[in-house]
Amino acid sequence: MVKITDVARHAGVSPSTVSYALSGKRPISEETRLRVEASIRELGYRPHAGARALASSRSNVLALVIPLRTGIHVPVVMQFAVSVVTTARRHDHDVLLLTQEEGEEGLRRVADTALVDAMIVMDVQLDDPRLPLLRSLDRPSVMIGFPAEADGLTCIDLDFKAAGELCVERLAGLGHRVVALVGSPPEVYVRGTAFAQRVVQGFTAAADRNGLSSSVHPCEAAPGAAVAVAEQLLREQPALTGVVVHNEPLVEPLVDAFEQLGLRVPGDLSITAICPDELAESVRVPVTSVALPTAELGSRAVELLMKKLDGEAVPDATLLAPRLMERASTAPRNAP
Repeated sequence: MVKITDVARHAGVSPSTVSYALSGKRPISEETRLRVEASIRELGYRPHAGARALASSRSNVLALVIPLRTGIHVPVVMQFAVSVVTTARRHDHDVLLLTQEEGEEGLRRVADTALVDAMIVMDVQLDDPRLPLLRSLDRPSVMIGFPAEADGLTCIDLDFKAAGELCVERLAGLGHRVVALVGSPPEVYVRGTAFAQRVVQGFTAAADRNGLSSSVHPCEAAPGAAVAVAEQLLREQPALTGVVVHNEPLVEPLVDAFEQLGLRVPGDLSITAICPDELAESVRVPVTSVALPTAELGSRAVELLMKKLDGEAVPDATLLAPRLMERASTAPRNAP
């Protein structure tokens, strides 16, 4: 194993100079720093994590706060987690995953120790009880999600309101006049989860703007619930020809349920969804969708946090514009 003394000998400097080059605690000349870095690369030296943290007063660990509450679709959450972890490793950081539904207490428990340098917080609510603590902490944080009042916070997310609007605009452009949103499980709305509420806002605004008849239906994430909501929609809106789905586990079961009820997709009914591309592409009738950019959101959240840790200015708000990919599940309305 290569030691710091080996690097010092190779670079022709003292071990303390190598330590200063790694930690930045004392200034050294640019020429010396470059020579040390070249020796580190050539010898393949990797600083011991504990020694590096002690030298820099950092743990080199980020907290990823994802309370696994009811109604959360865990496979999509894990896509965020993988993106955060892989990006953090590129910055030589590990990730502590916090999944308990502890709210402010969980954040404080971590913040009151030297376990982590900074936090990424997910499952953001419009009136999130964690906000006062996040604003007061001496550790940087980034939220993947936008509360109603985001002043003093750094937030990034897909523009879910625009995503809901984009799905409706596509259906309206195809001539559909009666549309419905099959949304997240009811408990997600009860909690005031920000992304779900904003999809509803965008869906409703675009339907009203285009003069469409519309309805919103929270739905449990189970195949049996797909059959029940499909029957309800056709009973309550017999002229229904367009559906937006914002509930990942129901995308394929809904296509099957409507076809079992005698509606061809897209001949009689067009379906759009907000979900990861790989899910939309895997359905028997590939679904026109707005992509859920989990990899980009996780990666960019880490990049924002790294800049904050380095004392750089970052934008308070980063909204990713939605993009809609046309697939086989949408077609012009089959007007009588």
